[in-house]
Amino acid sequence: MIPRTITIHYGRLPDRVSIFDQLVVEETPECTVTLIESSQLSGPVMAGGQVVLEPGGPALWFTYPGRWHDIGRFYLSDGTFTGYYANILTPVRIEGDQWETMDLCLDLWVAADGRVELLDEDEFEEAVEHGWLDEETAQAARAEADALAAAARAGRWPPPHVQGWDLARARRAAQLL
Repeated sequence: MIPRTITIHYGRLPDRVSIFDQLVVEETPECTVTLIESSQLSGPVMAGGQVVLEPGGPALWFTYPGRWHDIGRFYLSDGTFTGYYANILTPVRIEGDQWETMDLCLDLWVAADGRVELLDEDEFEEAVEHGWLDEETAQAARAEADALAAAARAGRWPPPHVQGWDLARARRAAQLL
């Protein structure tokens, strides 16, 4: 069987779009799990003063129809798991293998050691101040970020099905396709 790849058009405020191709490793009505074997980044992703995803590092993504976030499991290029990352975003519009969403600036980081950090609040405030986000969308983004952060601090996030995946499982699933 030929592996299925999806293409995500990922909008970034105010007017940029990044395009990502990801390999589908599991698909259920509740969640699609995708693998990026080698992240094409211009530089490392930082959280808590540490590199959490570097160029060439793999990442697993969990995308949920209708939700205002997705979840990433991040790894260094040597396969070291660093933690969980949630992008606060508009619900992904899924049309076959073409997906589209808009990043709403706020992100949640839960390090492998359990530290919880809400990221990019300055970018969010800038987007609100410049009117790049309407009030309703900004409120939805803030509510989603705050709810996820509270759940993470209480030990209820990320969900068990995300914790049940790791890089080895994703790579095995990719080979079985």
